[in-house]
Amino acid sequence: MRTIKLILKYLLAAFFVLAGINHFRDTDFYMRIMPPYLPWQLFLVYLSGVFEIALGVLILTERYRRVAAWGLIALLIGVFPANLHMAFNPELYPEFSRTALWLRLPLQAVFVTWAFLYTGDRVEAAYHPA
Repeated sequence: MRTIKLILKYLLAAFFVLAGINHFRDTDFYMRIMPPYLPWQLFLVYLSGVFEIALGVLILTERYRRVAAWGLIALLIGVFPANLHMAFNPELYPEFSRTALWLRLPLQAVFVTWAFLYTGDRVEAAYHPA
């Protein structure tokens, strides 16, 4: 079980680092999914990208793992309006099926649960037995 949690931690980190980098590589896509009622949209796209990269890296460190996990949870909650916007406005995203847009919503819960695995002391202690 320790090995699985360790692998999952590295996969979680890689996912967020790559997703964060993508905010800078494909800024237009992230601008398109921003709900129109949010101000400073470009700033928010870049800010979320920076946080995805930083938290993805920090979750790999023992010292900052817990705060990074909680930060990822907060970030996932913070970007949820963009996923809702996509699901409720599928005509704006013809490259995605309606099913895919709706499946993104429960997928957020999967990522929140995944990050939550790393909020406690016991998880990291499993990697470094005394």
